[in-house]
Amino acid sequence: MSERTLRVAVLGCGAVGSQVVRLLTEQHDDLAARVGAPVELVGVAVRRLDAPREVEVPEGLLTTDATALVAREDVDLVVEVIGGIEPARSLILSALENGASVVTANKALLAEDGPTLFEAAAKAERDLYYEAAVAGAIPILRPLRESLAGDKVTRVLGIVNGTTNFILDKMDTSGAGFSEALEEAQQLGYAEADPTADVEGFDAAAKAAILASLAFHSRVTASDVYREGISEVTAADVASARDMGSVVKLLAICELRGDQVAARVHPAMIPRSHPLASVREAYNAVFVESEAAGQLMFYGPGAGGAPTASAVLGDLVTVARNRLAETRGAGESAYADRAVQPMGETRTRYHVAIDVDDRAGVLAAVANAFADHDVSIQTVRQEGRGADAQLVVVSHAAPDAALSATVQQLRSMDIVREVTSVMRVEGGDE
Repeated sequence: MSERTLRVAVLGCGAVGSQVVRLLTEQHDDLAARVGAPVELVGVAVRRLDAPREVEVPEGLLTTDATALVAREDVDLVVEVIGGIEPARSLILSALENGASVVTANKALLAEDGPTLFEAAAKAERDLYYEAAVAGAIPILRPLRESLAGDKVTRVLGIVNGTTNFILDKMDTSGAGFSEALEEAQQLGYAEADPTADVEGFDAAAKAAILASLAFHSRVTASDVYREGISEVTAADVASARDMGSVVKLLAICELRGDQVAARVHPAMIPRSHPLASVREAYNAVFVESEAAGQLMFYGPGAGGAPTASAVLGDLVTVARNRLAETRGAGESAYADRAVQPMGETRTRYHVAIDVDDRAGVLAAVANAFADHDVSIQTVRQEGRGADAQLVVVSHAAPDAALSATVQQLRSMDIVREVTSVMRVEGGDE
């Protein structure tokens, strides 16, 4: 074992940071054996010294001066788990400039301004690792960056937000509406008091940007990702999916489309036979398709203090080994520099439920509306009669703009009383 001691500073001591501190303290001897040198916690930056914490931080390590902590010359590694854009960005840049390697769980910052951080790490010849930024404890980023580096990834399809998966799972299993399921999620601690980032898809979009960037060797930001949340998903949508042998999931979908990258987050119906359909409660799963390896699935807890801290510590061990060997791991890979395909050009499938007048010619008129936009119909069924007549149409794949225009035309037709549900369909045979 090396006589050198590697010194670690932690930024943040909330749900994740407190568990990082606990693991660093409790597993001190094991970490030293795995790294090949002692790993010493030398400081923990917090906003308030007197705030209640899940773990007891060793005396003398707490500080409110994060700027001074990351600038210390004796700090080898900085763990950033405070989240948000600022001051996290400035602190990470300062840590790199002062010679420390960085481990972060900050998906929002990486999705918004990752290139700035990667360039700073390359200039400083230091590591920037971020496994914990996507899907908690699930090892997905390193397999994309390293294990599949010799393969060509063509698609990444995932459930990457536990809150929304819990809500949609409850709607499917209990018949509850969105509001009821959200309230239960909040009571159980799966959803925040303000659940906007989760239920409107912002969290998943940031993760999709990171996944797409790694999988397709191109810079993709959160603003490049098409986003829809689940707040408009109704119990009727979920019931209709069930009638089709499907389930509704909020999916992050990243695809290689020719020389472009398509990245989107939205609710979709997937067949119950699909591996992702069985992902229950607040769990996450990511389904990867590549040319040589074929289909791979990564599954596990996607959030929570301890699971996320597990991913942070895994990165910390790797980065510590690199520091000891005076080397660094793989940096940003954006050589392909592919453009992001606009959502309107992305080929998708639609499930459309339409309340119509039950009279002759209605089905033909609806079919003509699809044909007007070169959208082929896969299946159509009628439910009810008279005032309760409803057509349920599932399309073949077509450009999303054409499908959207079809729905707009349907809404303007005299025979259509209401388009009651529009949802994309993923997986299964066309």
